[in-house]
Amino acid sequence: MFQSGKHFKLYEKFGSHVVTHKNVVGTYFAVWAPNAQYVSVIGNFNGWDKGSHKLLVRWDGSGIWEGFIPNIGDGETYKYFINSSSGEDLEKSDPFALRWEEPPRTASIVTHTYYEWADKEWMTTRAKHNALNQPYSVYEVHFGSWARGVEDPDVFLSYREMARKLVPYVKEMGFTHVEFMPLMEHPYYPSWGYQIVGFFAASTRYGSPQDLMFLVEELHKAGIGVILDWVPSHFPGDAHGLYNFDGTHLYEHADVRKGFHPDWKSYIFNYGRNEVRAFLISNAIFWLERYHIDGLRVDAVASMLYLDYSRKHGEWEPNIYGGNHNLEAISLLKEFNEAVYSYFPDVQTIAEESTSFTGVSRPTFTGGLGFGMKWMMGWMNDTLKYFSEDPINRKYHHGQVTFSTVYAFTENFMLPLSHDEVVYGKKSILRKMPGDDWQQFANLRLLYSYMFTHTGTKLLFMGDEFGQSEEWDFQKSLDWHLLEYAPHRGISETVKALNKLYRSEPALYEKSFTWNGFEWIDGGNADDSILVYRRMGNDPKDDLVIILNMTPVPRHDFRIGVPKSGVWKEIFNSDELNYNGSGLTNPKPIRSEAVEWQWKMDSILVTIPPLAAVVLKEG
Repeated sequence: MFQSGKHFKLYEKFGSHVVTHKNVVGTYFAVWAPNAQYVSVIGNFNGWDKGSHKLLVRWDGSGIWEGFIPNIGDGETYKYFINSSSGEDLEKSDPFALRWEEPPRTASIVTHTYYEWADKEWMTTRAKHNALNQPYSVYEVHFGSWARGVEDPDVFLSYREMARKLVPYVKEMGFTHVEFMPLMEHPYYPSWGYQIVGFFAASTRYGSPQDLMFLVEELHKAGIGVILDWVPSHFPGDAHGLYNFDGTHLYEHADVRKGFHPDWKSYIFNYGRNEVRAFLISNAIFWLERYHIDGLRVDAVASMLYLDYSRKHGEWEPNIYGGNHNLEAISLLKEFNEAVYSYFPDVQTIAEESTSFTGVSRPTFTGGLGFGMKWMMGWMNDTLKYFSEDPINRKYHHGQVTFSTVYAFTENFMLPLSHDEVVYGKKSILRKMPGDDWQQFANLRLLYSYMFTHTGTKLLFMGDEFGQSEEWDFQKSLDWHLLEYAPHRGISETVKALNKLYRSEPALYEKSFTWNGFEWIDGGNADDSILVYRRMGNDPKDDLVIILNMTPVPRHDFRIGVPKSGVWKEIFNSDELNYNGSGLTNPKPIRSEAVEWQWKMDSILVTIPPLAAVVLKEG
């Protein structure tokens, strides 16, 4: 099954496992190195002697070397010494190691992932929490910089310390899920976790495997799902890692046009090699099974799909049909999704895919890639460009903020305002907003209101929820002291209220991926830069009308069409004093009039505050 690429629980066989053999406790080792002529285990237990504990190659031609070493167990550090067929001597960490030494040390550590889980209630009901017709609001976290030690700001919080701080905070803010940027072991901290060497190991920087499990369990007990960033797109060329593992291009594609990533100076998996496919899919299943993870956000999918991604003419080779699609990667992604959903039908896979590739979040039996959701990068780019415009110019860019609904239902879209938008000179989300301080904060409340009332699920990067002023810096904590100031508290209270609104109003989530959950009432008023739309759930009584004023000009007695006659009540207003707004609201219910307006038989007169959103509900 390994050689055919169909063994998806390789972690049960490869790596190091403490076992009892002939009444002797020791560790069984297994590693794939088909082009080696000699393999041994080296470590503290044998003084790193490459000749004392040789492994034996299996007779079946699989290239698997294995052996039992008595009287060593949990906590033992080790590597594999490999003498390649070309005579090259290599010292490699275990690709299947469950724990590694803390960087910059690079040895693997014998350990286990046994844990007495206490999250049964969540696990038996998470299918509902992860369903596509339920609210799905994600808080994206970079573990090392969410917060640091109180006494020493250079000290990371541990997994258990994070559980005490992060869990109540996320619950208070109202997010349904936390997404952690990669927590797999990575030697280079400034890579943010995206240059992984230990694909099966939780980073030792923050604690043990069981410590991370405790964090996941505490999030589950609080009713919060956990998503992990997963990186099957590339890996670094560190000497102890996967690159040149047995003296040959074992895990990476040998052809530099397919095997080396020019942007990240890293190596690309050989997606056509059965054993590598089994390695990757096993890794995905591992995190879902052993760590009770509720979803995988797959990084850099576009780089996998296209042979010419970030490559100039002549630097890539067309596929057998003459096109630029990487057929092997496409096949892998389909098989990955089929395997994940067959083992765990109650989780979600989410693609970070930035192109117009067809059917990313459509089932494989219809020709799609099989993901549950896809990041809506077009919405993100257009929205941030629009909001960065001075309001006086927004009427000339009206199409940027309405265009997303043209293609909004071609995929199951997640709206991301992620870490990528607040680094490398892009400024924080707050400082992308135009105008003076008051307008910037008002614009930010308006942006989030638009995001949470737009179709699709939501993702917000840490710090954005309180209006972090500076760009994200992975080397220090977020600026939590900003919550001492009213404008930042106002942003925080706005996000809390929007999460509560999103979770409590079925019209905002029940039909988030279909046309019959959204209707423009007025999407063409560019001169006033005012948008009016309707969100609909399964029950007509749940219908909402959303009004966005993209200018700093208040509008009094502004007429809008409503889908039915009756009394309409304001249930959210981003200009409320509680959010540090100006307090221009609609405190009294508004009765509709039989005045035809905007193709509706009835209409109302409403007050629209400056740079603000108003949400109305009948009843």
